[in-house]
Order: sequence, then C-alpha cells, then structure tokens
Amino acid sequence: MQVRSTTVVAVRHREMVAMAGDGQVTLGNVVVKHQARKIRRLYHGRVITGFAGATADAFTLFDKLEQQLEQYSGNLLRAAVELAKEWRTDRMLRRLEAMMVAVDAERSLLLSGNGDVIEPDDGILAIGSGGPYAHAAAKALVAHSGLDAPEICRAAMEIAGGLCIYTNDSIHLEVL
Repeated sequence: MQVRSTTVVAVRHREMVAMAGDGQVTLGNVVVKHQARKIRRLYHGRVITGFAGATADAFTLFDKLEQQLEQYSGNLLRAAVELAKEWRTDRMLRRLEAMMVAVDAERSLLLSGNGDVIEPDDGILAIGSGGPYAHAAAKALVAHSGLDAPEICRAAMEIAGGLCIYTNDSIHLEVL
C-alpha cells in the first residue's frame, strides 16, 4: 500500500512569511489520521519547515537540517545546500522519499533528494499531493486579493482540500 498524505504551502508576502500544512494521512484508500503535523519549527523557532513524503524520512531530514542550522549559525541557505549535498550523496539518505520546504525571515527554499535547493521568484512554494492546487490558489490570491500571507496560506489550503482527496481541512499554520 502506498501512503499518501500532505499538502504544504508557504507564502512570503507583505513582509511576512507563513506556512501551512494539512493533517490527513491516507493508507491506500483509507484515511488513517486526520490531524498529523507536517510542519515544524527549527533552530530556536526561527526556521519553519514542512515535509511531503514518508514520515520517518521526513523526521530524519528535519534532524539533519537542524544539525546543519546549528553548524552554520542559522544560515538557512548554507544549511540547505549542505543538507542537499549530503542527501544526494549519502548512501542511506539518498533512499529517503520526501521533499521539504524551509523558510526563515529572509528566504523560502524547496529541498529535494536530487540535490535541488530552489528559491522561488515569487515567494510561493507548495509540495505534496495537493501542492499544485495550493500553489495555484496562493498565486491567484497574492495577485488578486488584499489578504496577508497567513490568510493566503489558510485559503490556499482550504481550496486544495476541496480538490485533492489526500488533503483535509485540519490546517496547521505557522507565521514568522
């Protein structure tokens, strides 16, 4: 059975950055959890991260990123690049099936096991099963509404939850 879960969206807009994740975890065609926490704070609360993929793999990556943030004094870009290099080259890590979004006061980054560290031009990132829906909704709301970053994240998640069967309305939101 394939575990399906996750929609995570991050929005940098109007001097704020917010990240939201849904709570649904699905095993095959059955919802097995409704209130999973897919986003968490790292490095003394100054970095927010979100994951899509296997939970154990995500926790491994959270720990690795936290170690890199400690080593590089909270420099998110440097820590992310080092994590991506290790993720791609380490024999155990390269088998991990996950993606991460990490944001701090200055940067929004997408990290993958392919060695990608991507900073979007528009400050919007989304990953997971409902990621494309949340991403499109966030882009439209940034361009055509007066909402701030947390409101856009929440609305984008609600829209994704209405379209994606692997996304629910149990939304966890963090703001920097």
